[in-house]
Amino acid sequence: MASMTRLGHALACGRHGDRDQLMAETAAEVRLKSPRRQRGRSQTPGLSASAAKGRVMARNPQRASLTGERDPKRVVAFSDGVIAIAVTLLVLNIRPPSDTAHLLHGLRALWPAYFSYVITFMLVANVWANHHVMFDHIRHADRMVLFLNCVLLMDIAVLPFAAAVLANSFRTGQGERTAVVLHGIVFEVAALLFNIIWLYARRDRLLATTIDEAGARAIGRRFLLGLAWIGVGTLLGAAVPLLGAAVFVSFIIFFWLPISGEIGVARPAPVPATEEAPPCPGPDEAAP
Repeated sequence: MASMTRLGHALACGRHGDRDQLMAETAAEVRLKSPRRQRGRSQTPGLSASAAKGRVMARNPQRASLTGERDPKRVVAFSDGVIAIAVTLLVLNIRPPSDTAHLLHGLRALWPAYFSYVITFMLVANVWANHHVMFDHIRHADRMVLFLNCVLLMDIAVLPFAAAVLANSFRTGQGERTAVVLHGIVFEVAALLFNIIWLYARRDRLLATTIDEAGARAIGRRFLLGLAWIGVGTLLGAAVPLLGAAVFVSFIIFFWLPISGEIGVARPAPVPATEEAPPCPGPDEAAP
């Protein structure tokens, strides 16, 4: 408050004669700004309660998160758990050979299971990484975000089954086209849901202030590219299964590249500059 600033300045400059007057002004100012006196004047005349609350929330984002926004941390934690279980189940498709007399030959014969495990695990790893990129910038998870994320997790939970189908088809040499298409469709649904969630969050302004519009567009472009990339691989896999699988491998390599603007930068609200104390008057100058 201004009177306290003048009081400190007077004491610092050695003007003890003004101390009593400035202390009285400070006490009066404190009484005027006490909670009892402010209670009746807290709301701006002509401003509704909801509008006043909106102004407070706009000025203080942390206050807004406490008054109606759902922190997405639990969404991320639940998603991490489902993804961790899904990738753990993938290894169950690799069964040890029963013929230990020709163990090396039996281990080599398991190459379809190895291939299915590696490609599916790395694709799920891409899903996990991009899920974190997305929710790093979503500040509020409303009902629609929760629903769409649950559908995404339901799709991810199917991946061990799709991986097992892919491994069995390559091992028997039958049904490879159908297996690659099934594998691609599962990931295509996941890519579609990523685009829907991100588009919804941008449209309904659920994004945090850690990302600007350019960064949001860059993430959206990457998600759209993933949707097209997986779609092309699925279509090619319907004609040439190994070619479709090669497209999936190229997808894995490219999508580990960072997205421009994915690492958000916090932009705190501007803090008003403190008033600088005026210089102490000289011995010949009159005190204010």
